[in-house]
Amino acid sequence: MKLVSKIIWVILFVIVFAVALKNMDREASLVLFSGYEVHGPLPLLLMGFTMGGFVLGVLAMTPTFFRQRRNLAKQDKTIRKMQKESEMQHLATLQPPSPDSIVGA
Repeated sequence: MKLVSKIIWVILFVIVFAVALKNMDREASLVLFSGYEVHGPLPLLLMGFTMGGFVLGVLAMTPTFFRQRRNLAKQDKTIRKMQKESEMQHLATLQPPSPDSIVGA
């Protein structure tokens, strides 16, 4: 299944690459705010804005990633503490009571 998936991705890449090469002679202009224009080959503009969107997406996810790591560390610390307490209780039940703690003897 992995091989079929990789073959499909390679075929898709070759098709997109061929279309990009065919359109390299096409000049595209992108009009931005305040009259600023960007001129260049269409595939390069598309690739540039796709990469820019990718970078902005990664930057937008960064605070969430670090927040989740911090919460996971807190939960791991709590779990270790609970496991240690459970082990201590288990050890306490395994030990016989001391002679001083027996009432009425």
